[in-house]
Order: sequence, then structure tokens, then C-alpha cells
Amino acid sequence: MTESGLKAVFLEMRPQLLRLLAARLGDRDEAEDALQDMWFRIDQLVVTGPIGQPSAFLYRIAANLATDRRIAGQRRMARDTGWVDVQVAAEDLPDAERVLMGREKLAAVEAVIAEMPERMRSALRLFRFEERPQRDIATQLGITVSGVEKLLRRAYKQISDATTQFDAGAADRNRLIDERGPLT
Repeated sequence: MTESGLKAVFLEMRPQLLRLLAARLGDRDEAEDALQDMWFRIDQLVVTGPIGQPSAFLYRIAANLATDRRIAGQRRMARDTGWVDVQVAAEDLPDAERVLMGREKLAAVEAVIAEMPERMRSALRLFRFEERPQRDIATQLGITVSGVEKLLRRAYKQISDATTQFDAGAADRNRLIDERGPLT
């Protein structure tokens, strides 16, 4: 059977192929799209020899196409679901007022840190930003661990005093955590 003969069989069997695809895919519109894809595949098919059972051949193409489309649909749904799951919900995003207040608070903290004495600023930077242990900071600054704790406590107090206008829960911020436990 030639390519044009296969197209003639396809046109004859179109209603049956459409029913098969609709049953396999569960959607008539999707089945119509699959049937269109099938027509394009047949058009691009290079027939090297006669096809003994063209109807069986077309049913096999339709079944394979339906399977491919189901698998692709499942992958698409999993990908889209995964994408939605990692997206930030609109209610989780800060509103403009909170963004502005956060920027103002950050500017206040940066100003307070800039005004701190050098040793206090160094202790704070090493402990909070570089996450160095207090013992290492004490060695580097040439003071005791207790001295580092006092520097950090004073630094936190200055930051807390400067930012109390931004937080209603300023009292909770006075509890500091160091390597030994809560400081009051």
C-alpha cells in the first residue's frame, strides 16, 4: 500500500480512530488534536514497502499517540504543580508599607552600627555576620569571652533602642542568645 492509499484508509477510518482516541484520552477536543497530529505523521511517513494491514497499522499509531499524549500530560501536570508549589503566595509577599518600614528599619540599624565604637562593631560583625564563635572573637580582639558578651549586649541594646519604633514586640528582642544560653 502506498502513502496515498494509507491516507485513504485513514480518511475512511477517521470516525473509528476519533472514538478510539477520545476513549483513551478522555476528551474529544484532545482526540481531535491527536487525530490532526496523526494525519501529519502519516503525511511525513516514509513507506518503504507495502503495509499488509493498514487499519491495524493506523490503530497502533493512534494508540501510541494517545499513550504519548497521556504521558506528556502527566509530566506537564507534575511540572506545573511543582512550579506552583514553590511559588510565593501573594498573601506571603509584604505590602508596600511593610517594605518601606523594613527599609527604614534597615537604614536605622546600619546607622547605629556605623556609630558604634570600632571594637563593638567588630565584635558584632564577627559574631553575627561571619558567625565566628565568641571565643575566637575574644582571642582576635585580645579580650575575654565575657568582654565579648558585654560588647555584644551593648551593641544589641543600641540596635534595639534605635528600632523600637518599628516593632511592637521590642520587649522580646531584649532576650539575647549567645553560645551559653539566654542573656537577660
